[in-house]
This record gives sequence, C-alpha cells and structure tokens, in this order.
Amino acid sequence: MVRVLIAGLVAMVIAIVIGPTFIEWLRRTGVGQQIREEGPARHIVKQGTPTMGGLLILATAAAPFLVLSLYTMPGLAMLFVTLGCAAIGFTDDYLKVRKRHSLGLPGRWKMLGLVVITIGIGWVVTKVGYLDTEIYFPVIDVNIDLHWLYFPFLFIVIAGTSNGVNLTDGLDGLAAGTCAISILTFLAIAAISWIRSGEPGQRSDNYLDVAIFAAALIGGVIGFLWFNAFPAEVFMGDTGSMALGGAIAGLAVMTQTEVLLIFIGAIYLIEALSVIIQVASFKRTGKRVFLMAPIHHHFEMKAWSETKIMVRFWIVGAIFCTLGFVLFYRYYLRFKL
Repeated sequence: MVRVLIAGLVAMVIAIVIGPTFIEWLRRTGVGQQIREEGPARHIVKQGTPTMGGLLILATAAAPFLVLSLYTMPGLAMLFVTLGCAAIGFTDDYLKVRKRHSLGLPGRWKMLGLVVITIGIGWVVTKVGYLDTEIYFPVIDVNIDLHWLYFPFLFIVIAGTSNGVNLTDGLDGLAAGTCAISILTFLAIAAISWIRSGEPGQRSDNYLDVAIFAAALIGGVIGFLWFNAFPAEVFMGDTGSMALGGAIAGLAVMTQTEVLLIFIGAIYLIEALSVIIQVASFKRTGKRVFLMAPIHHHFEMKAWSETKIMVRFWIVGAIFCTLGFVLFYRYYLRFKL
C-alpha cells in the first residue's frame, strides 16, 4: 500500500506547488470562463475566471500513476476512460473560449465520443477477459448476466456519470469536493478488495493498480481544490468534470460495483434528475418544479450562500458514499475471499 500513499501525496503536493504558475499561465493565454446568460445573476462576477483547470488534475494525477503503476489492464483502462472523457471536455472548453460563448461542443458529438470510449472499455471487459457481463445487485442478492445488454448499460454508466459530474460543476468547490469523496470511497473498496484477494505476496495486482489510480486522482483533486474553493481562482471546466465523471464510472466498472454508483454517485444522480424533472415538467405543464436547475442553483435562488450549498452537498454526498461502502462491505466482500 506504500505505492498508494505515495501516489496520492505526490499528486497533491505537485498540484499545490505548480498551481499558481499554471493559473497564471491560463490567465495570460486568455482561457476564461464563459457564464451562461440564463444562470444566476451573481455568477456574472465569475466571468473570465481561468478555466480548463482539469488539466492540472490530470497532469498531477497521471504523473505519479504512470511512475508507480503496475500497468495492469484495469489500471490502463481507467486511464483511458479518464483521458478519453477529458478530451471530450477539453474540446468543449476550447470551443467555448474560442467562440466566447457558453455553448461549446454539440451534444451529439459528445455522445459519439462517449460511445467510442464505451466500446473501448467494453472490449477490455469482455474480450481481454478481465470481467464478465454479469451485474450483482446487493440487498436482493441477485447476479444477472446482461449478455449484449451489458454494452448499453456500460454506456449509461459512463455517459450518465460524466454528464452528472458536469452538471454538478456549477459552484466553487462543489464538484471537486464531492468527487474527492466518491473517489475516496472507491479507493477504500479497491484497497480492501486487494487485501482480501489473497495472502501477502499473492494478492491481485489489478486491485492494487486501481487503488494507485484512485489515490493519485484524489491527490490531484485535493490539490486543485486548494485553488478552487470559494472564491475560486480557477475552474475545472468540462475538461475536469468530464474526466472525473469518467474516472468514477471506470472505478465502478473495474471494482464490479456499478450498482453502488446509485449511492457513491448520488449527488450526480440527483443533479441530473433535477434537470430531467425540470425540463419534463416545463414541456408538459409549462411550470417549473425548481427555481432553477440543476438543483444547486435552486438553493442559490433561495439565497443560500455558495459555501453553505457546497458544504451541505459534501455532507449529503459523504452520507450516501458511506451507505454505498456499507453495502459493499456487507454483500460484496464474500466474493473476494
């Protein structure tokens, strides 16, 4: 587990040390956030704040991971899905900056990119033979083989999580903090799975590599959060939010705990559902359920401060992650013996 600790610590220290220089570089190159006209009025002061800060997370997490990684298929697959989703987000951010508009990459191209990523991960899961197409449902204790339906399910997991995190990234420190909590939960799952995978010296390198990846990512996120906490000096942009969403989805797939994303990714699910409910309600009845969607903007419109919303969402996210971990400990560990 020494590799795990080193990966997290090194990523965090690098992010904090090079963060000011990186932010100044973004500022000089004119990479500023474009604020939606229909968003909360008080967000106008954030116009021009350096964005694409997700590059800082990716660089500082990838460096220690590549040095300390055991280069297993799960570890490389998670790096692939993270960088793939980051590339989609980066393209979106770049177009926003270039056009000086809050609209970037069209949704259909984002979906196409996510389909390509899903195909890549699906190939790893099924063809290489690391995993199978079975999904385990805790509590009801049922294992279901989805067969070919596993691929649409995998797309929903990756696309849903990456877009859910993207929707969550609307307040200073909100997405970074909740993602750190989610990834920490998966780190605990991977670490315990590694310990339970065999006797010392005979344990699975796959789970250890997953833990190293998660730790490096947590370090990068915490280092970024140092500058992203209210009032934010830099935003992660779609580059960071899509990457973190893809990473969380990848961690769920590689630890075979996809169903637990309902809890570990509950905040992202709630944010996405609030948008779906708002749009459906307005189209059907002409009325809005929330003052503004995603739901964190609803609380902004109720005059909650950004810090209060951020901390309370962190607390709710931590509670749901705890429930997810409890379910893992109760129902999944017997398969690790």
